[in-house]
Amino acid sequence: MEFQKDNTFFTGRFKSMGFALKGAIKLVTTEHSVMVQTFIGILMTLAGFYFHISHEEWLIQTLAIGLVLGVEGLNTAVEKVADFIHPEFHEKIGFIKDIAAGAVFFAAMTAIAVGLIIYVPKFL
Repeated sequence: MEFQKDNTFFTGRFKSMGFALKGAIKLVTTEHSVMVQTFIGILMTLAGFYFHISHEEWLIQTLAIGLVLGVEGLNTAVEKVADFIHPEFHEKIGFIKDIAAGAVFFAAMTAIAVGLIIYVPKFL
């Protein structure tokens, strides 16, 4: 059976959104690192309500949480593709996976910096 692309604007967008939601649910329910990061994102959101952070702080915090989860999703995709293409250990595949993990590291460090900038003054 051949896949046929839906070229109509609305139904095509709704189908795309459905695939994206399905992927997000798979990511959050199957990947432990994403589960942890989602939990931290929820904690930070609750902290935002508790400390009554400003509109600007909400914007930056939301972007930081989304950045970490988005980059982690891309990292997971890279790892899954790499493992599919070359299931056993290979130095070049390991290098690619390390680079993808490094991107998550940068996003996470950025999110930590954002959290510290927003919340440390609330404790001082």
